[in-house]
Amino acid sequence: MNTLKWSDALLLDFEPMDSAHREFVELLGLAEAASDAALPLAWAAVVDHTAEHFGREDEWMRSTRFATAEHHMLQHRVVLNVLREGLALARKGELAAVREMACELGAWFPKHAQSQDAALALHLRREPQRTTPRRASGAKHAPTRA
Repeated sequence: MNTLKWSDALLLDFEPMDSAHREFVELLGLAEAASDAALPLAWAAVVDHTAEHFGREDEWMRSTRFATAEHHMLQHRVVLNVLREGLALARKGELAAVREMACELGAWFPKHAQSQDAALALHLRREPQRTTPRRASGAKHAPTRA
């Protein structure tokens, strides 16, 4: 069961971020729907996307001196560490824990997007010259994604 569906309530009016969020919701849904055999790979896709997604937001916060960057970036680090722990569990076959993690992630994400990311998006709309999307080396996603 997918705990998170894309809706206009998740739109932040900053396309690079909205695009990344759409992809996150899609990947999380694929992980939640994955068979036991496919779950480790699907979860790895969530982790890879999230690392890139959070990394880009962290860079925007640093480069624009976003006021609440430290708190926002700390939340990114904590969540990403938990997702990576989930990947280790998935690879050991502990799939029930990973499925629970996916449900919790689906509940956490809208709150994060509608509070911390909404504030960041507003800030970034005011700093367009400093938010040109850059691709990390080895990035796996299309260049238009943020």
